[in-house]
Amino acid sequence: MSSAHPAAWRRGAVVAALMLAAFTFNTAENLPLGLLSLMAADLRVSLGAVGALVTGYGLTVAVVSLPAAHVTRSVPRRYLLAGLLGLLAVASWASALRTVSYELLLAARVVTALAQASFWVLMGPVAVGLFPPERRGRVMGLLSVGGSLATVLGVPAGTWLGGHGGWRAPFVVLGALALVSLVVIAGLLPTSRPQESHAAYGAAPDRRRFLVVIATTALSVTGVFAGFTYVAPLLEDVSGFDADAVSGVLFAFGVAALAGVALTGPLLDRFPRATLTVPVLTQAIALLGLYAGASSRVATVALLMLLGASVAPVFMATQSQVLRVAPGRTETALAANSAAFNVGVALGSLLGGGLLTLVGVRGTFLVGGLLTVGALAVLTWPEAKVPVTAVQSR
Repeated sequence: MSSAHPAAWRRGAVVAALMLAAFTFNTAENLPLGLLSLMAADLRVSLGAVGALVTGYGLTVAVVSLPAAHVTRSVPRRYLLAGLLGLLAVASWASALRTVSYELLLAARVVTALAQASFWVLMGPVAVGLFPPERRGRVMGLLSVGGSLATVLGVPAGTWLGGHGGWRAPFVVLGALALVSLVVIAGLLPTSRPQESHAAYGAAPDRRRFLVVIATTALSVTGVFAGFTYVAPLLEDVSGFDADAVSGVLFAFGVAALAGVALTGPLLDRFPRATLTVPVLTQAIALLGLYAGASSRVATVALLMLLGASVAPVFMATQSQVLRVAPGRTETALAANSAAFNVGVALGSLLGGGLLTLVGVRGTFLVGGLLTVGALAVLTWPEAKVPVTAVQSR
């Protein structure tokens, strides 16, 4: 087997393993949100302390994404991915120890976040590099399906398992899933120097477009989380849903997100700009619509599903665009986009919380919608007629 052209079944197996790894990392990141009460009671800490396990995770990914991409840029991807998945497995199992303290759990979360920061910027170039350049978008779409399933399936299943088998049980399962991905990737991914892959560099380098995409990510994600962080109070206090119904509405949001990714992924190669512009537009409509129409239950459910169908494709499309227009190495460019995403999550939550007492829960969705309109303006601003920035020497 040539390392440059692995057999089709090996390429498929590697992509499936990367999808599983994305699912596992995303589930690990958000699982404490579904287990807040159980973990807080068992560890004898506050709900806020458990919530900090998620906030700190995202901030860690944001801070270390770019440095990690630079430090690991020359390491063969087969060995690096295997090592990262090994860290995920060990950290997950350490989290499940009967004797685990809050401090040890926090340390395990930091290790997992460090691994995810590198994994997220490697996943796309590694998978894309196994296929012809014209299939970049479709491959990125498949990887995004794996990550999106964490919201629809991973966190709800982990929450259910935690309620029936104790909060540690889901972490045992996550460690096992990471081990499966590790074995497949270590056994089937070709060993080659990272810069040898066509996916190591942008297909159509454009520094201006790259900066536009990064700004779009930051503004749109900040906008989403300014409002969506407080979606439960909106559903309960404004729309009048009870607690059980809120879970159902959020599940519908997750299903819509998965559908949005599945439908948009195959179009990324043919319509690279439209597949980013349209979801940003519909995200703005959904957020502003929730501000105006949250008193109607039917409208609220429809708008939240529209929001779900927009949010996940936006990040997928920005990742695909970065692979296309990266002015240098794609790992560094993807790390910048990942950092912008995680900074947007943190800033959006903080902004929404700061404005909550001033504008009310509906007002946070207005602010989020206006920020998304700003992202749309940046994205669609007419381009200056200037020469394309020269490609970094290979």
